[in-house]
Amino acid sequence: MFDLVANSAKLFIAGKLFKDNALAMRQLAIGVAAGAIAIVVLSKIVPLWAATIVGGAISGFLQPVLFKDLKYA
Repeated sequence: MFDLVANSAKLFIAGKLFKDNALAMRQLAIGVAAGAIAIVVLSKIVPLWAATIVGGAISGFLQPVLFKDLKYA
């Protein structure tokens, strides 16, 4: 299992994991931005710890939706 993770990390860093690296980075940035925006907005309404949990959940739930059409090399 560790070898699988290490090999995937090497391919990702080398830019050979996805067929379209720009699309993968754009989708990743969208997910991160959505989580960050949710944390900032919610931190004005609820305690920071609750905003962090909800923002992390939003970002985590978005990743499978955003990455569903990515093709691996």
